[in-house]
Amino acid sequence: MTTHFLRDDDLTPDAQRAVLELAQQLKSGAVAPRPLEGRAVAVIFDKASTRTRVSFSVGVHELGGYPLVLDSATTQSGRGESVEDTVRVLDRHVAAIVWRTYAQAGLERAAAVSAVPVVNALTDEFHPCQVLADLQTVAEHCGGLAAEGPALAGRSLAYLGDGANNMAHSYLLGGVTAGLDVRIGAPADYAPDPAVVDRAHAIASRTGGSVLVTTDAREAVDGVTAVATDTWVSMGQEQEAGDRESPFVPYRVDEDLMARGNDAVFLHCLPVYRGLEATAEVVDGDRSVIWDEAENRRHAQKAVLLHLLGGLT
Repeated sequence: MTTHFLRDDDLTPDAQRAVLELAQQLKSGAVAPRPLEGRAVAVIFDKASTRTRVSFSVGVHELGGYPLVLDSATTQSGRGESVEDTVRVLDRHVAAIVWRTYAQAGLERAAAVSAVPVVNALTDEFHPCQVLADLQTVAEHCGGLAAEGPALAGRSLAYLGDGANNMAHSYLLGGVTAGLDVRIGAPADYAPDPAVVDRAHAIASRTGGSVLVTTDAREAVDGVTAVATDTWVSMGQEQEAGDRESPFVPYRVDEDLMARGNDAVFLHCLPVYRGLEATAEVVDGDRSVIWDEAENRRHAQKAVLLHLLGGLT
């Protein structure tokens, strides 16, 4: 049975820890496997991308493979070919399929028929590769991986802004899998999907993590290890920009909010809009680790591909 990475909880705590340990080894140069020698990985984009396109392209190359980068608008899927038919063609040629798309359901349809691993490079519901990179970044800057058990046990992360978006959902699932205390600070009308919150609570009960959803930004950040945010207007919501900004103003990450954390680092998946979701002083300040975070996409994603393809052997 082919294993896929469609959402954060597809990795167990032990598997997530192994992936993060491997990501650190890959970044340090301690290991440099090339299991994809002579093979290709399809990297498909239904949405615009900078970091995902660059990090997967370079990462696949570093694993010895060829990144077959496809924009759906220039393939037959842009003319209405079904997800299933596209995948049945691709999996005869490639070792894995990485897809950045809209609906999670479409990605799940791809995985249901694929003979090779399918990786979620972003959907409207989840962004699991980004959160793995964020967990790696928190470990780097906040004491390393835990000595045993869940990867980041005993630490905490607050996410401020749109609690209903893909980053909030992935922080909930990926964060508690790592044993984090995950706090979502968001307006009541932009709360996370209750099903995702319930799932996060269930995982946290086994990992020692915890979940808090609050409308109070200060409560969310008090004493945390890391503070994260995201753009207030996600891809596909551009027409709503004027209406979406005002509810999030109380959740703008500024120096006062950062000071409430426990020497907290600042995370942002990028692109960032200084003066909106975070002030320039925070984005460009000493506690910002966003450029390490962006680099770690490559290392975390290589580790995921290795995990799905059978590890280092």
